[in-house]
Amino acid sequence: MTEKVIFRFVHYEARKRAAEYCMLAPEGSIAEFKDATRTLEQNAAQWPILEAFAKQKKWPVNGELCWLTEEEWKDILTAAYKKERVRLAQGIDGGVVMLGQRTSKFKKKEFSEWLEYLHYCVARFEVDLKRYE
Repeated sequence: MTEKVIFRFVHYEARKRAAEYCMLAPEGSIAEFKDATRTLEQNAAQWPILEAFAKQKKWPVNGELCWLTEEEWKDILTAAYKKERVRLAQGIDGGVVMLGQRTSKFKKKEFSEWLEYLHYCVARFEVDLKRYE
């Protein structure tokens, strides 16, 4: 089985079909249950708000008021929504890094470059990978 099958549990019949499908699935198949993702409408609704912030508000960055992009406003507002309980670390070459950023959205090429960068950092900071094999 190479196909991906999704059942949205919105009524009894969907649950029944999912149960039947599970009973017929080949050995080694994997079933995953998770909360539904946000809708496209929800995602689209945030961008006009972020655009408004970007066009109407300056924000202090490095001690200077400046215009931010919609994405930067999203970062700031998301942190505020999370009660600004983010973790900040010193960057390798100075600056600040917000921890919790994800690589799950990387495409294949970008992820390859990310791995190369990690290996560069391993060498630069003399990290022993064999210790953890």
